[in-house]
Amino acid sequence: MNEQLAFTQLLNKLFAGPANALLGALHVPAADPAAPIDNSFSMEFLVFLFLIATFVLIRSRLSVESPGGLQHLTEMTHEFVSGQVHDIIGHGGETFVPYLTALFVFILFANLIGLVPGFESPTQELGVPLGCALVTFAYYHLHGLRKQGLFGYIKHFLGPVPVMAPLLFPIEIFSHLARVLSLTVRLYANMFAGEMVTMVFFSLIPIGVPVVFLLLHLGVSLLQAYIFMLLATIYVAGAVAEEH
Repeated sequence: MNEQLAFTQLLNKLFAGPANALLGALHVPAADPAAPIDNSFSMEFLVFLFLIATFVLIRSRLSVESPGGLQHLTEMTHEFVSGQVHDIIGHGGETFVPYLTALFVFILFANLIGLVPGFESPTQELGVPLGCALVTFAYYHLHGLRKQGLFGYIKHFLGPVPVMAPLLFPIEIFSHLARVLSLTVRLYANMFAGEMVTMVFFSLIPIGVPVVFLLLHLGVSLLQAYIFMLLATIYVAGAVAEEH
């Protein structure tokens, strides 16, 4: 088991009782009742608190006449995601911008927190990418059902040729389930490998050379957050697309 980070120890000290009660209610045995909260959850929670605090700060300082640097950065992020959504989904895509922006920002900061000494990226643990993938899977299917209706959405899985529908339907079902695996493994494997490579070079050559790998880790963090958001956007576009 990984050594507990200081923030994880703090959470376990404060909330071990409620966490054990919640796990017991869900019939999920805790690996360690004395420390039911692990590093991945604590880092996830820390990213959540940081983003909430940042959004509250930005909201309290919104200005049209003299926007600050943080507001500019936030607007650039929103415009970037909005541009991707407009290009891929097209008309009506603005409905999905809030979720896709939140997904992008959360994964980005969850990746980057590992660069801070004393913290680690929660996305290097399998459960966090899997959670993001499952939420995205449910999100685009629910919007597909909402937009197309049950029978209209099922047509997406049958293909354009009715005689091929019995063959295409199970293939489409399998391909959609495989998307969860694809999203999960891509994010998890890249972040885990990045963390391991950085740690190895820090232990071997603690001065100079690891900076290169920190920059590489930064690039991988940005790229993986973008890819996850881009694929989620493509999946939403396919779910809500109308047949012509």
